[in-house]
Amino acid sequence: MSDVAARIAGAPISWGVCEVPGWGWQYDPETVLAEMRDVGIAATEFGPDGFLPGDPAEKAKTLADVGLRAVGGFVPVVLHDPTHDPVPEVARALEGFVAAGAATLVIAAATGRDGYDDRPVLDDAGWATLLANLDRLAELAATQGVLATIHPHVGTMVENAEDVRRVLAGSATGLTLDTGHLMIGGVDPVALTLEHTGRIKHTHLKDVDAAWAAKVQSGEVSYTDAVREGMYRPLGQGDVDLAAIVGALETSGYQGWYVLEQDTMLQAHPTDEGPVVDVRASIAHLRHLAAGADAAAASGVEARAGADRAAGVGEGARPDAAAGGGHERAGAGRAAGAGEGARPGPAATGGGHERAGADRAAGAGAGAGAGEGARPGPAATGGGHERAGADPAAGESAQVDGSSDSAGSVKGGVV
Repeated sequence: MSDVAARIAGAPISWGVCEVPGWGWQYDPETVLAEMRDVGIAATEFGPDGFLPGDPAEKAKTLADVGLRAVGGFVPVVLHDPTHDPVPEVARALEGFVAAGAATLVIAAATGRDGYDDRPVLDDAGWATLLANLDRLAELAATQGVLATIHPHVGTMVENAEDVRRVLAGSATGLTLDTGHLMIGGVDPVALTLEHTGRIKHTHLKDVDAAWAAKVQSGEVSYTDAVREGMYRPLGQGDVDLAAIVGALETSGYQGWYVLEQDTMLQAHPTDEGPVVDVRASIAHLRHLAAGADAAAASGVEARAGADRAAGVGEGARPDAAAGGGHERAGAGRAAGAGEGARPGPAATGGGHERAGADRAAGAGAGAGAGEGARPGPAATGGGHERAGADPAAGESAQVDGSSDSAGSVKGGVV
């Protein structure tokens, strides 16, 4: 069994705790952290400013007292405005990261406006400023032993396929793969995972109802209204191809966190168990996917060993199971069920019904929910400390746009 279970982390947004003013009724930290611990979550992101104590030592103690590790946190900051220096606010946030032993800074390119329902359009000068600031912040974080990533997010300056292309080509900073926001923003998360596995340093696992995502893309409803109506689903009950993504990441040797996020908006204090019910379902589904990925990887290693023996190749002459070319890996992953052995990193696929059929055929997602893996959800990749060695301009943005015929006709650009 892999160590995926030890790398499952939580986030307060799954309990409806959000930085957006007027988002909804908010749980207190004591309840959220205790429920995380009780369902077996090992660690958590910090949540919005004010959720945990502002004092770095108190923040660290609050998590330690309930037995949770600190992953890091989501820090929205304006990067595109040449008159605004984002360094001081990120430096303050990093004090809390260091005190709590958190190693991952999740940067969102904030618009400077409240909420995530609209955003300005950047010109080339704005993009140059954004990308330069992003790498500055990554370098600042690295001096503190923290890995910085950029989080493509609906309603921020990095949202859609073209935005992600610009980041991949113009920055060396790694990506947070958020399977939900990518899909809603029109990016095929499986394809992004397969093509840019090496850039993925942190993962937010979300599942999304494709029909609602399509309404947000078309402008029929706002992002906020779609969240209120349940666009985000427990893992395995939406249209994101999570089996392909997790299988691809695990086969590639990904050792980062899987942060479970189901963006939730509560109108009032729940009279039943509340959001923790969905969190339990998501944990169970991820553990199921991890078991499938393990079985696929073991099968791939055995098959390769048999081929070596048949060909007379010395056992030590075999490349690592995780090695191999991107598109070959993708094909092998689809045939085997969750990217078995064929993978560079997160694989993203489109087409709900095709994915569901592939899962059933391969046994990668049986009994794990409705249409699991059927979705192109958002995929992001990261690069953190490897930034210096990467040449982001070389071939990072060479993909074409496309659209998915999956449920809801969500358009998915392949980055």
